This record gives sequence, C-alpha cells and structure tokens, in this order.
Amino acid sequence: MRESILTIPISDILEPKEGCPICRMRDTLEQRTVEYIMGDAMMEPDVRIETNRTGFCHTHFGQLLKQKNRLSLALMLQTHLEEVHGQLFSRKKLFEPKNARKAKLSEINSTCFVCEKVDHGMGRLMQTFFEMYGGQEFRDLLDQQEFICLPHYDLLQSLAPTYLSKADLESFTRLTGELTEKYIAVLYKDVSHYCSMYDYRNTGKDADWGNSRDSIERAIKFLVSRN
Repeated sequence: MRESILTIPISDILEPKEGCPICRMRDTLEQRTVEYIMGDAMMEPDVRIETNRTGFCHTHFGQLLKQKNRLSLALMLQTHLEEVHGQLFSRKKLFEPKNARKAKLSEINSTCFVCEKVDHGMGRLMQTFFEMYGGQEFRDLLDQQEFICLPHYDLLQSLAPTYLSKADLESFTRLTGELTEKYIAVLYKDVSHYCSMYDYRNTGKDADWGNSRDSIERAIKFLVSRN
C-alpha cells in the first residue's frame, strides 16, 4: 500500500477545531484506505494477496458497499471466498497440526485489511503528533480543539509518557485533561436540560430546548467513539 495514503498533515487535522481531532485523524485514514482499495489498487497483486488473507470487518464491509464500484468489491469477495474455502475445507495435509484449521478460522474472523492499515497509519501519525507538541503553534491549535473523546483521551495519556519529556508531559496532561473535563461539563449540562424538558412545567410552544436536542448523540459519541 502506498505510504502517501497514510500521510496526513497533522496541522490540517487540527485546523477545523470541531469534534475530537484524533477521531478526525482516524476517519481520514479510514476514508483514504477505503477509497484506495476500491480503486486501481484492487488489481495490484500484493494488495489482493492481503485482502484475500484478511478480508474486512463488518464496519468496513459496510463502508465498501457505499462506494460506487461494486464490481471491485465482488472481485475481492470472489478471491477472498476462494482463499477461505482453501484454508478451511481443502484436503488436510499429511503433517497438519491438529488445531491448525480452528486457529485459521479464528484468524479469518478477526482480521480486516482496512483496520490493519488504519492501525498502522495511526501509529505513525501519533508519533508525529507528539513530535509536533514541542512547537508553540501546535500547542495553540491543540488548545483550541472542541474536545477529545474519552477513548482517545485514554490513548493519548497512555502514549504520552513514551514520547514526551517530563516537562512536556506535565503540560500535555493538563491541556488534554482540561479539554476533556470541560466538554464533560458541557454534555452534563445539555443532557440534564434535555431531561428537564420532559417536566410538565417546561412544556408548551415557548419551551426552550437550548442545545439539548442532540445531547444524547453527542454524549454517546464522546463516551465510546471508535478507537
């Protein structure tokens, strides 16, 4: 797979200042990979060897189905199914280990071409992310983000000690903690207001829902996201 697909300027990711920047990073990688695999790459032998081996997870099969080129997906499914059949139901080899096919079944059910590429790309981008934290302009951009979702707040806290100096780690922990904590407070206020609007005293044509109407969706997205 071309490395350029996995290369995204971190500053471009931070520029919108809407939602979680790490989610935007992951979503961009994911979209690029889906578009890549449904394009000319589908006919590249090394790519087809990988997709035949890994297949795709439920989420990414859904995204592939939304692309326009259904023939590309059909061709990948054709050879992937052939690979699955051969791995699981071909005649047993003379010295094949007893549980080899059971292990292969588990592997087939737990691998995905897009997931593997996104995970690889995220690893590289996270390293660049922390390297850029040394610059004041980058810190200012990070400080201006709307929030960091809870799963990616966890990810950043777990990776930060590996990449940052003690002094930078302290400021990074404070900055990301403040972004996350402030948004929790906003969500709590909006969800609480949503709940209060079901009190009979707050009903009527002049009822003010404020920013609470989509608070349930926003709270769920913040709490679980997609790692």
